[in-house]
Amino acid sequence: MSTEWKLFADLAERAGDKHVAVDAAAGDTVGDALEALLDESPDLEDRVLDGDGELRSQINVLRNGTNVLVEEEGLETELDEDDELALFPPVSGG
Repeated sequence: MSTEWKLFADLAERAGDKHVAVDAAAGDTVGDALEALLDESPDLEDRVLDGDGELRSQINVLRNGTNVLVEEEGLETELDEDDELALFPPVSGG
């Protein structure tokens, strides 16, 4: 089974697409799916991870529209079948 990431703004530009399918299934974690995404689209890594390999604090990771870093178990959140994952860069108002 594969899981699809939706990428926004410059993340989509770096990956070359707004939708990237990765090899992740129910029971895997959001972190597993993120690792698969970075393997698939290595140009994202320096934008998404800091120098220590940790997720940058400004990056938002959503599962089915919910920010997993705030309302769930972070990157340890388990995937269910048909989950929609999204990655947002920092958003500035104007």
